[in-house]
Amino acid sequence: MKRLLIIPAAGLGSRLESKTPKLLYPVNGRPMINYLFELYAPVVSRFVVVLHPANVERVQRHCATLRLPVEFDVQASPTGMLDAILIPQQRVRSYEPDQVWITWCDQIGVHPRTVWRLADSAGDAAVVMPTATKPEPYIHFERDDQNRIVGLRQRREGDRMPERGEGDLGLFSLSREAYLEMLPRYSEQAVTGDATKERNFLPFIPWLSAQGKNVQTFPAYAEIESVGVNTKADLKLIAEYLANGHGQTFSHHPGL
Repeated sequence: MKRLLIIPAAGLGSRLESKTPKLLYPVNGRPMINYLFELYAPVVSRFVVVLHPANVERVQRHCATLRLPVEFDVQASPTGMLDAILIPQQRVRSYEPDQVWITWCDQIGVHPRTVWRLADSAGDAAVVMPTATKPEPYIHFERDDQNRIVGLRQRREGDRMPERGEGDLGLFSLSREAYLEMLPRYSEQAVTGDATKERNFLPFIPWLSAQGKNVQTFPAYAEIESVGVNTKADLKLIAEYLANGHGQTFSHHPGL
């Protein structure tokens, strides 16, 4: 099974109050990108990191020491995750992976058990993703009486949120068709968010379901896996979680 992992990482991490590129920000002394490489290298054949133009040389120098199959693309303007994810289309066409995985660069608390289950769950689904249900959600997927995802609420866009909600982990597995055909089709009609004025990826999930495509979800191993390192409070929470051995990675790669 050939898998290519896209890591949109053009954010500057301003809420972490650091001049370091967000994906190189240290958590327990290690850059965030190192956690992702170590976590996904056992199941992913190739990585593509989408960077801010100002960070390209620094990130390339860092990754050159890791001896991993990593390629780089640039998102010149901060127009949103949807556009960032679509940038490596030509690399996907050339490499022809069976699955295109996507993960946010700050989701370093995903447990290996969740990763392995994702690798085992794809089948013929257009999209497979782990989810977590928790109080005061940042994201909430709405379902109909047949358990299909039919809507999306996002706190960052000012939507009214439920007391408990089902959200993503910033980790998705797309079939090659879903990435190369369905996602560009969705992009042609996608609108910017009301609050962020960005073109978001997550509304693609209920849109894809409405097209009759197979969207599969499964529960994450732990609720905390849904936390991305966006603020100092997030950093403290994830750093303690990893330090206590809860999010242990598969193996230690030389240089990571």
